[in-house]
Amino acid sequence: MARPPMRIALIVACAQFMQNLDGTIIVTALPAMAQSFATTASRMSEGITAYALAAAVCIPASGWLADRVGTRNLFSAAIALFTVASMACGVASGFEGFIAWRLLQGGTAAMMSPVGRMIVLRNSEKRELMQTLSMLVWPSLLAPVIGPPLGGFITSAASWRWIFYINLPIGIAAIALALAVIPNHRSEERAAFDGTGFLLLAIAVGCLTYGFDLASARQVEVPSAVALLCAAVVAGALAVRHLKIAREPVVRLDPLRRHAFFVACISGGGISRAAISATPFLLPLMLEVGFGLSPLDSGLLLLVYMLANLLMKAVTNPIVRRFGMRKVLAVNGALTAAGIAACAAISPGLPALLTGAILFLSGASRSLQFSALTYTTFAEIGPEERAPASILSSLTQQIASGVGVAAAALLLNFSRLLRHAAGLAPFDFRLTLVLMGVCGTLALFSYAGLAEGTGAEVSGHARARPAIQR
Repeated sequence: MARPPMRIALIVACAQFMQNLDGTIIVTALPAMAQSFATTASRMSEGITAYALAAAVCIPASGWLADRVGTRNLFSAAIALFTVASMACGVASGFEGFIAWRLLQGGTAAMMSPVGRMIVLRNSEKRELMQTLSMLVWPSLLAPVIGPPLGGFITSAASWRWIFYINLPIGIAAIALALAVIPNHRSEERAAFDGTGFLLLAIAVGCLTYGFDLASARQVEVPSAVALLCAAVVAGALAVRHLKIAREPVVRLDPLRRHAFFVACISGGGISRAAISATPFLLPLMLEVGFGLSPLDSGLLLLVYMLANLLMKAVTNPIVRRFGMRKVLAVNGALTAAGIAACAAISPGLPALLTGAILFLSGASRSLQFSALTYTTFAEIGPEERAPASILSSLTQQIASGVGVAAAALLLNFSRLLRHAAGLAPFDFRLTLVLMGVCGTLALFSYAGLAEGTGAEVSGHARARPAIQR
């Protein structure tokens, strides 16, 4: 008997909630963590980019492993290792050790998110896709709502280390539910692992991420950073060439032939995700380092931003159904970019009502854009392509998010160097937010190229159906 798709989606969402909470709860604790590790708050961005790096490197192997050991087995094991790595992050005594455990967290997260999405896609009909995928968007909206204030409260009342310990009960519950409900689908075929493709992708992603980190370090290592970024381009080009001709590639590029998938994951979605992902990193640092707010006060102020993410979800599906994916991505993409840039105006002297309005606009548009991008990703993907599309989309999302945070840290440091200053100031954050907002507008050109009826079968956008039937 088939498992109810919504029940499976709920379990996967539970695991993704833990994963997303771990990413958002840390933002208000970064200055306190920097003090514990005797480093700078901007360098603590490596804790975020290391996580994204490991996830991006390991995601390509998740599909092959799922076929070998089974989706339920891999998903449950990943949750267990993620929980152990979280506990280790909490007890880390040095910055290097902390980064090492964050790398393990990211690597196990690579087995949670794409495999979890693969499980949901394999157990859903196309007419159910928007509803079940909507369930998977909730964790990325709910976790950021409670993450910053909870992280600020824990850091102020106890220690930042406790923000990692709270994953233990969530992880145990998720493992128990996964073993009880999720089917253990595995492939009967035993394809050889594409070690060449995996290695080339790992080199490309690693050089890209570490190159950005060196460029954003307090003492910029320009030659090393440029060399690494050039190596990333070369390795990336070789990886794409290999994946196109390999008989059993570690990542299948076939979904990229679907225009909607390409736009949602590469051209438009990649730019949007990079710009949006920088905002939760920049805002708490600006409030705490730039304006001297406590972690708790910063978290409470960010509650407006994150709460808007959650409230917007209640009307997301009706909006997409009413206006269609193309129009939502284009119009809301412009609002999202404007919201990012508008955050530069936030300061203790700004009226509370205006601050709240800016944060609410930015958070609500972020929520709608992420949901619309997720729906568009699978709008043209058939059942036989869902597994490779899940892996490829997760890979591109992790890269975009990591690059967004790394680029924001890079811009912060360059702004500081231009001022010949020893530390970061409010001006550096404002300039970075404006530039990231401008970057977000570049995605609009890609969204404009989508067909009017894109995703109508998934969203139920009635007015676009005749255009699809012709």
